[in-house]
Amino acid sequence: MEVEQLESSITSGEKCVVCEQIKSVGIHLYTSYICHDCERVIIQTDTSDPKYRHYIKQLKKITQPEIYS
Repeated sequence: MEVEQLESSITSGEKCVVCEQIKSVGIHLYTSYICHDCERVIIQTDTSDPKYRHYIKQLKKITQPEIYS
């Protein structure tokens, strides 16, 4: 699993797969982008918290890219 840190200028950004907002700092996981804010909240959220299910649902959108030979 390759995770790449992204720090770009404030004027550009990408759409976070969790909060679906354009953010400029975050990580790439396969073909998806997770903003720094969501990453931090997900890590700190207890599994018994109702919000945790929402995060899991959003993270299921992440798919492993196919390898073409």
